[in-house]
Amino acid sequence: MTGRDAPWVLGVDSGGSGVRFALRRADAAFPAEVVTSKEPVRTGPAGIDAAHLVEQLLPAVEELSVRTGARRIAAVAVGAAGMATLGDGLRAELPGALARSLGVRTLALAADAVTAYAGALGRRAGVVVAAGTGMIALGTDLAGWRRADGWGHLLGDCGGGAWIGRAGLDAALRRHDGRPDGSAALLARLKAVFGAPGELPGKLYPRDDRAAVLASFAPEVAACAEGDPVAAGILRDAARHIVATAAAVCPPAGADEELQIAFTGGLLKLGEPLLVPLREELHRQLPYARTVEAAGDPLAGSLAIAAGLAQGELGLPRDERMLWIVTD
Repeated sequence: MTGRDAPWVLGVDSGGSGVRFALRRADAAFPAEVVTSKEPVRTGPAGIDAAHLVEQLLPAVEELSVRTGARRIAAVAVGAAGMATLGDGLRAELPGALARSLGVRTLALAADAVTAYAGALGRRAGVVVAAGTGMIALGTDLAGWRRADGWGHLLGDCGGGAWIGRAGLDAALRRHDGRPDGSAALLARLKAVFGAPGELPGKLYPRDDRAAVLASFAPEVAACAEGDPVAAGILRDAARHIVATAAAVCPPAGADEELQIAFTGGLLKLGEPLLVPLREELHRQLPYARTVEAAGDPLAGSLAIAAGLAQGELGLPRDERMLWIVTD
C-alpha cells in the first residue's frame, strides 16, 4: 500500500550519545516526525537494557502518535550500537514488551551498522562506514554481511569519535605530566572543557556514558588540528584506521565490479581536518572504490527496514546477530 493507506512504521536509532525515535507512513514520500532523547540506553550484565529502552520508547511513541494521528504501528525497527554482541537481552525481551504495550508483532532488531547501511545505500551492494561515537564498517553482496570493528570504545571503534577524543585527552595529559608527545593546545582545551586535569578521572570513570563524554572532545581535537601537529596527527591516524576498517569488508582488490562506499555518522561533522586525510587514505588504500553520498542516516535506515517489513519487501540479508526479524 502507498499514500495515506500505507501503514505506520516506527524507526529507532540508539547510539552512544542518545536515542532517536521516528514515526511515518511506510511510504517514504511521507515525512517522519522525530523525538530525541539525549540519554543513551544503559548496558548492563545482560547487555543492552531492554527495560531502559522501553522506558524511553513508550512516551516517545505517545508523543509521536499525538503529532501524527497514528492509531496503530505495523512494524518497528530498532538499530542499536552493540546489538551484534550485546543484544541478547533485547532479542529476549523487546518482542514481548512491544506486543503487550503497542500491539506490535513485526519487529527488526538490527546492529546500528545495518541501519546505517540501509539509510546510506538502501538495497544496493557495497560498503558503508558508520562513524560516530563508535566506528564500524559493513559490507554486503546482498547474500550476507561482512563487518569489521564496532567492538566498543574499550576494545576498538578505532578512528571513531570516542577514539579521537581519548587520544586528544591522552595528548593533553602527556603535556600536563611533562611526558613526550604531549600537546599544549589540547591541554588548554581539556582545562576549558573539563576543568583541572587531576579531576578528569573522577569525572569520567564513574559515568555510564563514558564513550559519549570521550567523543565530546573530538571536535576540540579537530579545532586544534590546523595549528597543532599532535592534533593533526591524531586525525591522520583516525583516517587511516577508518579506511583500513572499510577495506576489511571490501571485495579483494582488483575485482571487476566497481565498489561503492558511503560514509555516514556524526563524526563527518568534524569537517576538513578529518575529511582531507580521509580522502588521502581512500586514494591510498582503496583506489578502486567510488565514494557515493549517503542517501540517509541510520534513523532513515531504521524507518526503511520497518517499512520493508510492513510491506513484505525487506531486501536485505537476515542474520541472527546483525538483522534479526520477528513477524506474526
